[in-house]
Amino acid sequence: MARHRLGIIGLGMALKPHALSLKDLADRVEVGAAFAPSVARRSEAARAWGVPVVDSLDRILGDQSIDTVLILTPPWTHTDLVNQAAAAGKHVLLEKPVEANATRATAIVDACERAGVRLAVVFQHRFRPASLELAKLLRDGKLGKLLSASASIRWWRSPEYFAQPGRGTIARDGGGVLLTQAIHTLDLLLHLVGPVQEVMAYVDTSPLRAIDTEDIVAGSVRYANGATGVIDATTVTYPGYPERIEIAGAAGSAVLEVETLTVNYRNGERFQLAGASAGGGGADPMAFSHEHHRRVMVEFLDAIDGRREPMNSGRSALHVQQLIDALLASGQRNAPVRPG
Repeated sequence: MARHRLGIIGLGMALKPHALSLKDLADRVEVGAAFAPSVARRSEAARAWGVPVVDSLDRILGDQSIDTVLILTPPWTHTDLVNQAAAAGKHVLLEKPVEANATRATAIVDACERAGVRLAVVFQHRFRPASLELAKLLRDGKLGKLLSASASIRWWRSPEYFAQPGRGTIARDGGGVLLTQAIHTLDLLLHLVGPVQEVMAYVDTSPLRAIDTEDIVAGSVRYANGATGVIDATTVTYPGYPERIEIAGAAGSAVLEVETLTVNYRNGERFQLAGASAGGGGADPMAFSHEHHRRVMVEFLDAIDGRREPMNSGRSALHVQQLIDALLASGQRNAPVRPG
């Protein structure tokens, strides 16, 4: 099994769980270089994590010993950075979202496929043990025909969070609660249930913060498999509550609350897999273990070594980008919208 050399692009808040994962996986991957435009961030990353920092992006892209890159930058930068990495023949592990909208995201996926490099997206919720167990139950048809599937992401973000320059704006973040916070749960919902056929949504911006993106979304959805459900996503619910996915089938129902799975079958049987009860729903968005980020990294490396698509491929991530665009469009038009 080859030992990969990896370049890190972007050294902000998202770095911590990845840096911890890379330390755990030192036998499989070595950080060859790390870059951010900010001198202060480069200095802090070198001090806190011991990564070798460089003063230009070209020193990563031009280094032929570096075969993979981890991109941890804001959404609007992804197109340029991924295109450059793909052109340099480097596999890409990309922090969510793929891009600020589905059109730009699709172009990124197409570019990587043309270049013959692997593109994986950091959707670590797919790799939680409870998520994997629920995915297997659904694959095996244990809940019967799916009838309803809903997600509730009732979180809180503090004034301090939004005090960061540009936070909560289209120009910086590309989107609000859907693209920046709820996307992990929504991606997992679609990973479990399949793509959405049509949505109808209300989309609002509360008076709590000076932002130009949505922080309250209430939507109804119909899936391609015929099931229906609701999506409730917000960051105005103090102090923040655990996110939930609820799935009902003809043979039983399942509730996934953060990392705890409870399944109730109609025949009276009950199954529970306990896990963490707190995620990123409160004031600290980084209040979670890096364990699942490590699983993302392992899957990425395994896919490269096995010359196959990763489970969290860029192509698979387009479903949630299309759903988010459709919810926003429905709120603007006050009409049903079909994703895609």
